[in-house]
Amino acid sequence: MTIKRQVSYQWRLREVMAGHGLFNASDLVPLLAERGITLSAVQVWRLVTQTPERLSLPVLAALCDILEVSPAQLIATRAENAAPVKKAASASDGSVTDLAAFRPKRAQLRPEQ
Repeated sequence: MTIKRQVSYQWRLREVMAGHGLFNASDLVPLLAERGITLSAVQVWRLVTQTPERLSLPVLAALCDILEVSPAQLIATRAENAAPVKKAASASDGSVTDLAAFRPKRAQLRPEQ
């Protein structure tokens, strides 16, 4: 039996920024531009306030350079064993319910008399 692992991550950009005295997302726009990353103020705001599902490596590298941190300080990861999934009951153990007994019978139309 294979144990499945569930992985998750926490985006800590806002927290790390605050530790470096940067409290506005707009403060990052010119700092990113200095490193060749052109993002709009809205894109940077989303990057700071939301957890990104995708992130390009040049943006990650620029953020690490600006904040003088490693990627591990921006992205906290966690992995744990997933709860085992219970298998459906099989017909051999006698616990299967016959659904046909609970289904309504189809109506039959009769001609008017």
